[in-house]
Amino acid sequence: MTRRRADAVRNHHLVLEATKALLAEGGAALTVDAISRRAGVGAATVVRIFGSKEALVDAAVAELLEPLIQRGRDALSEPGAEQALRGFLVEAIAFQSAHWVMGERLGAMELPATTAQRAALDRVGLDLIRRARDDGAIRTDIDATVVAVLINELTYAIARSASASRALAESYLTVIMDGLRPQRKRPLPAR
Repeated sequence: MTRRRADAVRNHHLVLEATKALLAEGGAALTVDAISRRAGVGAATVVRIFGSKEALVDAAVAELLEPLIQRGRDALSEPGAEQALRGFLVEAIAFQSAHWVMGERLGAMELPATTAQRAALDRVGLDLIRRARDDGAIRTDIDATVVAVLINELTYAIARSASASRALAESYLTVIMDGLRPQRKRPLPAR
């Protein structure tokens, strides 16, 4: 009995890892057969473990998102709100650079765990932005949710860039963070 349980755990892990690998490959087929071949198990094993391809993809994507969410939660307790936000954003860009193909492959699948993880990621990002605002590190004249959308959309574009790199991410964040710094009151132009 213990042997079967160990095999089941191993197969579960192999199937999840195979699914994550296939999700990251743009042209790879994302079928139960392709997943089972990559994992080295039978298609029936994949179905028995997860029930459906959508449930498997949901589990794989949710698992991929967890470390990034945890990194954001950890950043909330770091000293220096601006550096905590910046460090988290560098990691978010790296994650998106490595996984942007995955998002495009999910299409209209019903993915409740992934949806919950994305919401958790959005919340932690917004919490980091609010913390930076409260700390005076970024401007308060732009709504925090607007700042989050701005950062998300630009981060997505940078991550998909053919020249995506840590240096590009750092440069992008320097420009964004400079633009988000509180602005000094400027005198109105003379009439």
